[in-house]
Amino acid sequence: QVQVAESGGGLVQPGGSLRLSCAASGFFSAYVMGWYRQAPGKQRELVAVVTPGGSTMYADSVKGRFTISRDNAKNTVYLEMNSLKPEDTAIYYCNAKLVSTIYWGQGTQVTVSS
Repeated sequence: QVQVAESGGGLVQPGGSLRLSCAASGFFSAYVMGWYRQAPGKQRELVAVVTPGGSTMYADSVKGRFTISRDNAKNTVYLEMNSLKPEDTAIYYCNAKLVSTIYWGQGTQVTVSS
């Protein structure tokens, strides 16, 4: 069983920055790693994805503000979030995908408020 664990959430003022981390066990370098988020009353949505080869994809709402990266030596994927807005407030989830199997973490709360 692959274990996925997020960290780094918290309270930040609008315009501020946060970096989320996600560690996954197993054959990390083979996983497609993704960040998703779910705001209250809304469906979970894709934020960013990074492939084993390092290709990335972002939701339009975060392009130019968020950066996803991975460190295979540390079995960790990061989400650098800048210029945060109140509408970025959500629980942020990390997942690891290997072929057709997806493993989810428990999520970390990000709150953007003054």
